[in-house]
Amino acid sequence: MIRNILRTKEIYIFLPLLAFSIFLMFGSFQVTPSGSLKLGAKLWSDFAATIPLIRSFSLGDNFPPQYPIFAGPPIRYHFLFYLFVGLFEKIGVRLDWALNLPSAISFFLLTLVIYLLGSRVFKNKAVGTLSVILFLFNGSLSFIEFFKNHSLSTRIFQEIINLKDFVSFGPYDGKAISAFWSLNIFTNQRHLALAYFSFLLLILFLYNTSSSEKKFSVKSILAISFFIGLFPFIHLAVFGMMLVALGVFFLLYPIKRRELFIVGVLSLAFAIPQILFMGKAQVEFSYFNPGYLIENPNLLNIIKYWIMNLGLTVFLAPLGFLLSNKRQKSFFLPFLSLFVVGNILQFTPDIPTNHKFFNLFLVGCNFFTAYFLVWLWKKGLSRLIVPVLLFFLTISGIIDFFPILNDRYLEIDDIPINKAATFIAGNTPKDSVFLNASFLYDSASLAGRKIYLGWPYFSWGAGYDTTERFELMKRMLDARGGLNDTCPLLVESGIDYIELKKPTDLLETSIDYQFFEENFTRTFYDPVNNVYIYSVLPSCGM
Repeated sequence: MIRNILRTKEIYIFLPLLAFSIFLMFGSFQVTPSGSLKLGAKLWSDFAATIPLIRSFSLGDNFPPQYPIFAGPPIRYHFLFYLFVGLFEKIGVRLDWALNLPSAISFFLLTLVIYLLGSRVFKNKAVGTLSVILFLFNGSLSFIEFFKNHSLSTRIFQEIINLKDFVSFGPYDGKAISAFWSLNIFTNQRHLALAYFSFLLLILFLYNTSSSEKKFSVKSILAISFFIGLFPFIHLAVFGMMLVALGVFFLLYPIKRRELFIVGVLSLAFAIPQILFMGKAQVEFSYFNPGYLIENPNLLNIIKYWIMNLGLTVFLAPLGFLLSNKRQKSFFLPFLSLFVVGNILQFTPDIPTNHKFFNLFLVGCNFFTAYFLVWLWKKGLSRLIVPVLLFFLTISGIIDFFPILNDRYLEIDDIPINKAATFIAGNTPKDSVFLNASFLYDSASLAGRKIYLGWPYFSWGAGYDTTERFELMKRMLDARGGLNDTCPLLVESGIDYIELKKPTDLLETSIDYQFFEENFTRTFYDPVNNVYIYSVLPSCGM
């Protein structure tokens, strides 16, 4: 299939998409010649969890996997993409190439499968092309927020080009229009494009084969089942979406029910050990939580919210749906089911993560919006309307692209510039656990070691009880109970080293520096950054 595409004029579509994918990923994260990590400010928060996860595989020993910023219990975060990135770095590929290259390829494959779906399902390459454009440039009404603060003038284009911040970043800025429509989600969550590509590839396969009378071969059934069943470790939410898609096709196509049922059973058989390994969330939350981020989710507020977030797509996609044939209509049902599930259920303590359901739902809507635009264009007299509609379907996404393009860079001292990280990497066992000095980009994390508690939001969102752990962390660091209280806590928590920094970066934390200096063996001191490392075993060996 790929070979045939490369022989056609479609290569002129895919080459720019490949170049754009490379630019998007390599432009947001680099390693400088001196060795520091140079990353966009909009990546800074998410990468504080991403880099420790990669380094736990490349420089540390993280088997069986634990969440390296919440040492101890089994990992509850999908890690397989970052495992492979870590292995690339381990064999000598520089970190930025090890992460950016698979990220760029994944994003390119995502745009490719969107094009193929639009072209194949609607038998029109223009639908495929428009579907990609609508994916890249979201159709929300966030442009209204922009024009509230920027009046129409001759400078308006310059103001858009120079934009450095997203005009709407809900729910974090208090606005209703979501932060999750821009391409920022793919530069931040590098595994996401691969997961979306895999879901859409499954939809393409099921759509192409489900109505055929030809039975799946045993090899095909095993391959599809393994492909789906591996996803709890790649992306747990997308694994659930794949099962939903299987269920929809099972109901729609009786001719393939037997094969689809077997695929579903085998997929669960492959997946259940992974799910059991990750275990149940330590944080209590309600799985039934209708309304997503909508305050007071009555019918009027729900309609208003989705019009603001989907824009003209709310009206155009249904028109495209009505114009489509029966088989094309059935193609939309897996995407619609994601919208329903995302609006009713909650799968993690952090409800905004449900955005993954809606991003894929929007991809499904875009196919039908594109189909309607192509149909309208063919009407001849309506051709003037199509550019206007396309403008309003993409202007918010175009505006949202420039804050990514204009993002300022931050630099994090990495090995060998970071003396503490360099010491830890070369002088401590790879499976060591550190009572850390910093929540974000801690030296032990950069060296691939596990830390007791990173920034709590990340671990809490993955389902860990960060409240109890933070209290224990503060109790160990303030050492109010003396050696007889602190040592048992350190040993029970599996901590091998204590890393301290003056002043501390840890919020709401008091540290008794003198206590650790007098009672523990100091193994490292960096006078420039005031970083101290102490070994637990000599003082607390039991």
